[in-house]
Amino acid sequence: MTSAAAPADAPRKAGRREWLGLAVLALPAMLIAMDMTVLYLAVPQLSADLAPDSSQLLWILDVYGFLVAGCLITMGTIGDRIGRRRLLLIGAAAFGVASMLAAWSDSAGMLIATRALLGVAGATLMPSTLALIRSMFPDPAQRTAAIAVWMTSFTLGMTLGPLVGGAVLERWWWGAVFLLAVPPMVLLLAVGPALLPEHRDPAPGRLDLVSAALSIVATISFVYGVKEIAKDGAGAIPFVALLLGVALGVVFARRQRRLTDPMLDLKLFSDRAFSASLGTLTLTLFAMSGVFFFLSQYMQMVLGLTPFQAGLWTLPQAGAMVVVAALTPGLVQRVRPAYVMAGGLVVGAVGFLLFLGLDGTDDLWLLVTGSVVLSIGVGPMTIMGVDMIVGAAPPERAGAASAISETNQEFGMAIGVAVLGSVGTAVYRGTLQDTLPAGVPAESAEAARDTLGGALEAAAALPGTAGPELLAAARQAFTQGLHVNTVIAAVLVFVAAALVAGLLRQVTPRSAEEAETAGEPTGKTGEDGDGPGTAPAEVAESAAAVDTAVAEPAGKTTRAETV
Repeated sequence: MTSAAAPADAPRKAGRREWLGLAVLALPAMLIAMDMTVLYLAVPQLSADLAPDSSQLLWILDVYGFLVAGCLITMGTIGDRIGRRRLLLIGAAAFGVASMLAAWSDSAGMLIATRALLGVAGATLMPSTLALIRSMFPDPAQRTAAIAVWMTSFTLGMTLGPLVGGAVLERWWWGAVFLLAVPPMVLLLAVGPALLPEHRDPAPGRLDLVSAALSIVATISFVYGVKEIAKDGAGAIPFVALLLGVALGVVFARRQRRLTDPMLDLKLFSDRAFSASLGTLTLTLFAMSGVFFFLSQYMQMVLGLTPFQAGLWTLPQAGAMVVVAALTPGLVQRVRPAYVMAGGLVVGAVGFLLFLGLDGTDDLWLLVTGSVVLSIGVGPMTIMGVDMIVGAAPPERAGAASAISETNQEFGMAIGVAVLGSVGTAVYRGTLQDTLPAGVPAESAEAARDTLGGALEAAAALPGTAGPELLAAARQAFTQGLHVNTVIAAVLVFVAAALVAGLLRQVTPRSAEEAETAGEPTGKTGEDGDGPGTAPAEVAESAAAVDTAVAEPAGKTTRAETV
């Protein structure tokens, strides 16, 4: 848009109804995050009750995540077609029913099936909530604040999952952890129709079922292969699944280029704000997930904390994220978002480097400090990254863009655990091989080299001083693997900071956007950022900065204007 735009073109400001609706939308995000973590605490009880074999237990734990990841793009596209609110309410009803069925499952097979249904239902909730936020908050500054609230609810869900789950399991049976989702879903169904507006693509075109099938199978195959390799190492079946996922993904992308009404508009990736935010967010999540995979084990297997205690010590980290979410929207009104994100990532890298001081002794305070610094640093990136991904898409494609964001985060975290987990495990095994105490039986040594958990079990069975010596060596070797991971993660986050600062430097602060929308001079630089004045509309469109949606005449789709 040009600086001569009339004040009437300014984005509509959200009112009380939209902010109350945001509070309702925060519930599904929190619940899905809780559902990802709460079941792990219930494994001992459900194993005793349902007696699943090892394969069934793995599917009970993993099928939910597989189906969420696999169905996100399809569900986001369906939401654009039938309406985001309608899909959200359908998903909420299905999630509540599936939760009750899971709670009273009487066999391992039934629990696997209900967990799969929960995954499909969960895939409807995340892109629907984010797409509705895109539609309910057209004003860029308000949208940033709304996404910050949404991200905070997800973070709180991840943190509260072990705590709430542990408290529930102390009083009730394992199925009660699933019932936690039922009251919020009932509330969403009761007040959602009154508080949430309906939004859909006015001209969605035909839904291509072949593309839907390709996206689901490709994503599930890829995520399955990555997670299995991360857990058990390279094997024939996970490797084939990984290749199948990549191959089907290529077929899916080529098909989208030929379709008149593609399920996924690949033109979004030509938008710099979209693609740069997507890439740097992936890189950041890759680094974080790989390190946190080791930190969770460090807290329990090295420092000896219970899952509930470990959850308590993550509260300061969650609190830091809440503070960052409150400050980021105001900060990006004064400073270019690229610099806020890049500066934050530098702080996050420092947080990673603090973990180099961990030595396997009484260093919980350093772990908590590093986690808080890390959360403060990466918070602006996660909030603004999602904001730019969703904001770059026109409102009628917000569901698909939201699904891409969510799927991308699933990929980034899965690959981070697989790659950095493999690197850390290799360092652990190599270090332990060199420091293994003399006199440890071959069978115990093999178990200890496999995993830290195996080392703890082997050490407990050894007599005399051999057990404590093996335990100390294994914990030091694991700490060494954690150190290597933190260095790699810090380097990756530094790279992400440089990419953000370079690729997104043309995005103006929110206050400048508002001034330009109102027809006031902003002093905005051109695309290269080295000269005064307002960039022409053609340059602004190719620069692909954070956008505001401007309605075209009735019957036409909306056009994303960069500012």
